[in-house]
Amino acid sequence: MSKVVAIDGPAGSGKGTVTSIIAKKCNLVTIDTGATYRCIALAALKKGLTLNDKKEIIELSNNVNIEFTEDGKVYLDGDDVTSDIRSKEVTKIVSQISSIVEVRANMVALQRKMAEGKDVIMEGRDITTVVFPNADYKFYLDASLEERANRRHKQNQEKGIEMTYEEVVDNIKKRDYNDMHKEVGSLMRAEDAIYIDSTNKTIDEVVEEIVKVIEGE
Repeated sequence: MSKVVAIDGPAGSGKGTVTSIIAKKCNLVTIDTGATYRCIALAALKKGLTLNDKKEIIELSNNVNIEFTEDGKVYLDGDDVTSDIRSKEVTKIVSQISSIVEVRANMVALQRKMAEGKDVIMEGRDITTVVFPNADYKFYLDASLEERANRRHKQNQEKGIEMTYEEVVDNIKKRDYNDMHKEVGSLMRAEDAIYIDSTNKTIDEVVEEIVKVIEGE
């Protein structure tokens, strides 16, 4: 019987880092749902499409091949795009791309297929509410806007992504609004999800809290 651990939360709440660590500790397969939408955004940019080209973007989401490797790399149609999908250009449009109902439906189907027959941990905006509403374990990871912006700004610097702190704050505010007002798959806390405010907690403390639940301690 496969096991599903689902983690939702806003941008910069630490979901990605926490998920990666827990996957190793609990021997779970990581499926980065956000990366699937980033791949569609990158594919659209490469084809010179804009957010107005909705029909073409939907068609893209129907035909691209997205793969995740065990060492954390992301492949789009056979090309390693692990770094490319984290660019400023992709970040600016990914939330709007993921708001397209048909694109979201295609990615949810892909995400569910990726999880078939595996013990997985998935993080995103609607994992506990849409992708896997019957997940074995549900968590909602949150943090203050200031703390999330600080984390994302530091992360960008480490990855060589040029974006000022003010740009990061503005981007997160826009993403929060867009994520919470999507027609389908909007960010919300599932009633049965365990809420964790990580503002004043270390990554290790958050990981320990989640692992204890998964392992039934």
